[in-house]
Amino acid sequence: MAKRILFVCLGNICRSPLAEGLMLRLVRENGLDVFVDSAGTANYHVGEAPDARTVKNAKKHGFDLSALRARQFDIKDFDQFDMIFVMDKNNYRDLMRLAEGKQQAEKVHLFLEFTGNTSEHEMPDPYYGAEAHFENVFQLTLKACENLCELIKSHRI
Repeated sequence: MAKRILFVCLGNICRSPLAEGLMLRLVRENGLDVFVDSAGTANYHVGEAPDARTVKNAKKHGFDLSALRARQFDIKDFDQFDMIFVMDKNNYRDLMRLAEGKQQAEKVHLFLEFTGNTSEHEMPDPYYGAEAHFENVFQLTLKACENLCELIKSHRI
């Protein structure tokens, strides 16, 4: 049975769709049986494509995010996904408030912390930042997704 991974940020237009797009390609390239999706805790951008700056930066590195569309996290996601990776502590708190019991709560992890990043535990939100912020988020996300793939390949998760 395929592992099911969900990435979550606030609006599902910058960080979580980037993680989804990068992870989708890495999963395919590594021949892993993993279903990947993303969502936002807020409903600000439901149905919208990822932020144009996120799309542009990903494309610069050979990743196409154009098919992705924002959606809001649904309480059913707790039952439909094995692991839920949030981008920051605010997203973590939001999902912990929604979690119904220990089993659901244990599925939620800070993305960078869980994947071995020791310098940062929260993915910065580039939305109000300059182009360099989008590049920084891309590099952090790529490294975290590569680490996550390695954990899956080695059956540590």
